[in-house]
Amino acid sequence: MGLKCGIVGLPNVGKSTLFNALTNAGAEVGNFPFCTIDDNVGIIAIADERLHKLAELVKPEKITPTFLEMVDIAGLVKGASEGKGRGNAFLASIREVDLILHTVRCFVDDNVMHVEGSTNAMRDIKIIEDELLLKDLETVEKREDRLTSQSKSGDKAMKDKLEVVTNLRKFLEEGNKAINFEVDDQFSEVVREMYLLTAIPVMYVCNVSEEDIADSSGNEEVNKVKEYAKNEGADVIVLSAQIEAEIAELPYDEKKMFLEDLGLQYSGMDRLVKEAYRELGLITYFTQGPTEVRAWTVKKDAKAPQAAGVIHSDFERGFIRAEIAGYDDFLEAGTESALKDAGKMRSEGKDYIVKDGDIILFRFNV
Repeated sequence: MGLKCGIVGLPNVGKSTLFNALTNAGAEVGNFPFCTIDDNVGIIAIADERLHKLAELVKPEKITPTFLEMVDIAGLVKGASEGKGRGNAFLASIREVDLILHTVRCFVDDNVMHVEGSTNAMRDIKIIEDELLLKDLETVEKREDRLTSQSKSGDKAMKDKLEVVTNLRKFLEEGNKAINFEVDDQFSEVVREMYLLTAIPVMYVCNVSEEDIADSSGNEEVNKVKEYAKNEGADVIVLSAQIEAEIAELPYDEKKMFLEDLGLQYSGMDRLVKEAYRELGLITYFTQGPTEVRAWTVKKDAKAPQAAGVIHSDFERGFIRAEIAGYDDFLEAGTESALKDAGKMRSEGKDYIVKDGDIILFRFNV
């Protein structure tokens, strides 16, 4: 399982720089170059220090991280919902992502023109979110029109669906986002099948100057975004896309030194991925051996057979049991044999709920 995130924002706010930084991230766990799918989509390796430490102990032939799919959704401008710029094409791209990374310019640079003429984070956010909301309204109104026609037959199910969609349309017209619309479980699919843009979780990415990386408390634009995000129940990541691009090109050891010089423990990319995982309810487990140490992504609260299915459907279909060790226990033991001698490897059945950092060996038979 991988994440699919879409970078959204006005032109010249740092989206492409952020995209380029992300596509070079994770180099410390092996040679995993940026793989282009098309002009604006990339597959990147996710940096995970735990994977790196496991590899130091196991010394495998190969190290494989889990992956993130990133979409650089460029060209969103005022009027995108009406097709201006390349609005329709890019709004369609947003529908396919699991998380929106709304990149906001929070720096002043006379050498980098702002499409609106000045730096104003909240104005920029409103422009983008208004376009997404207008497109959602268009989608909901079309659905409402179809249901109005279908419900004329007297079909109660159609009438019930129409009532839900009508209420949703009114909710959006008041400036609310679809993600905040409350609906009974029996009608949730009615809303979900419209793939509304404002129903997608959002993380705000404040792009600041190098001077503001270590401490952005004095940046008024960042503070405004944080206050807005707090009211929205959304996360905020503060980073410098330009600096992140430079960090991403460094070897693992040099990267750590660079961050220390900036007064940082983790890069913005690492923090972004960590928060994205949390937002989407994802965790990581590991498999290890002399051939390969590998990270895998599963949904939080996934049971052992489901986690096995991420590797191969046969693993889930023929699941027998899972031999599991905690990450910290493995690091303390140093080797798998020492771990077993210490009684820290246990056998779990199909009802075991996988925990973040578990090191797992699956037993199966097909």
